[in-house]
Amino acid sequence: MRFSKKTILLIGVSKGLGYALAYFLLREGATVIISSRNEGKLKEIESSLRRYGTVISVPGDVKSRESVEELKNKVRRNVNSLDGLAVMIGGYEEDTIEDLKGLDSMINNHLKLPLLTISGFIDLINKGGTILLVSALRGIDRASSSQLSYASAKAGLAKAVEVLAAELLPREIRVVGIAPSWIDGDFEPERDWRKLRKLGEEKAPPEDFALVAAWLMSEDSEWVNGVVIPVDGGTRLKWG
Repeated sequence: MRFSKKTILLIGVSKGLGYALAYFLLREGATVIISSRNEGKLKEIESSLRRYGTVISVPGDVKSRESVEELKNKVRRNVNSLDGLAVMIGGYEEDTIEDLKGLDSMINNHLKLPLLTISGFIDLINKGGTILLVSALRGIDRASSSQLSYASAKAGLAKAVEVLAAELLPREIRVVGIAPSWIDGDFEPERDWRKLRKLGEEKAPPEDFALVAAWLMSEDSEWVNGVVIPVDGGTRLKWG
């Protein structure tokens, strides 16, 4: 993977996928800006990653157009433009048609807010840049009957990857996505994570998903566009 002189913004960084993705991007030479609404957690992650490269933490929430614009202004105090943007706003809630308790939160977190974020930051992304979104295996394959709002929102986000990629072709900006099965636990730098999972299992540590995300954001995958890649170790092949 090649990221020399590239600046990547990660929004919605947690101690799982976002932390791991920042680590791999830094190891490959990128300047990484990490953002989340939890400033304490963000500073902790920044401190642990400094040894690997240039990492900048910018706290902020993306709950509205106004808050996206506020975060954008903070980012612009540090850099003039971006070569990549990964939006990893999360959350999980189960519901059914008889009790749609998660409808608003799931649609907001997994569809509305990612699109608002991209809309706000699109003018900062350089020609040849990449946008990464995080769908879910349940959004592109079979879902549980208790995942109505979650799976529907993630399916919508997967479709948004395709539509956005088509729209941004003239700007030469790629849009790609991953569909994780189950991101298990927090990330820990330099550990042997491969011992923590087995091919075909539903759960895997953050590293397995972050490596694919990092590759998709790199120049090595510049001919991949408008697709969401399932990252599941083959667990979907066992469903019957």
